[in-house]
Amino acid sequence: MKNIKHIILANLVLIAMLVSGCSESSDTIQESQIDTSTPILSDLDVWLRSNFVSPYNIEISYLWGASNTDIARFLYPMNEGGVQRWSQTIKDTWIEPYNELGGDDFIAKITPRQIVYSGGFNYNPNSPTITLGIAEAGTRITFFNLDFLDYSDVNSIRRPLQTLHHEYAHILNQKFPFTDDYGLITPADYTAQWFNLTSQQALDLGFITPYASSQEGEDFVEIIATMLTTSKADFDAIVGSASPTGQAIIRQKQEIVVAYFQENFEIDLFELQELTYQALLESLD
Repeated sequence: MKNIKHIILANLVLIAMLVSGCSESSDTIQESQIDTSTPILSDLDVWLRSNFVSPYNIEISYLWGASNTDIARFLYPMNEGGVQRWSQTIKDTWIEPYNELGGDDFIAKITPRQIVYSGGFNYNPNSPTITLGIAEAGTRITFFNLDFLDYSDVNSIRRPLQTLHHEYAHILNQKFPFTDDYGLITPADYTAQWFNLTSQQALDLGFITPYASSQEGEDFVEIIATMLTTSKADFDAIVGSASPTGQAIIRQKQEIVVAYFQENFEIDLFELQELTYQALLESLD
């Protein structure tokens, strides 16, 4: 009986020590080691939240983030002074035209969740080309060389907007793929050496731009991007400068693209073209 009492007493002492130890340990933790404070927002941040985050769940990333770009290349964030104007431009020339024809929530439903701005050029190693933009898994679009925008020059603004419409068209294709028939129109003329083609050579082969000749997916979205950054008259003039064979091929491709928008989104691409082009002109100084 005495031994049992000693064992019970020893256990009680051990439990008391453990409780005391736990109590002392917990008392030494004064606060969480995780920073839960609310970040201080600038006027620009508040504007971006109001115009992109709240209505469309799109984050505009204009500050440097190593995970947002290829660290092996010399890239840097866009000059902060141009962020709001460029953001307003893409809202006016992309979001609002699509929402006007596709419904108020069109962009909110089908959109990249992050748009990244980079100020400098993204030169491609071992190639005489630069990358103007990237669409990643339908969730992010990255723009490059935004520090060199000139709002007095329509072509300066048209180029990145063409990149925007090009990359967004890829996102639309991920939701609704285009038919295999498109790639059968000029299957033998797609080439990895697309940058060796002049604009005229590409047109004569039936491609709206040299880059369109790189593969069928790029061909499809280049029709869209070119239409949405030119007037109908300008687009017709581009096509009209091709050889008769090239003109017929481009018109065949355009017909499929127009049908794609009507069948999948109930959007008249020619009407969208008018809205986006007018918005482009209104964005200029």
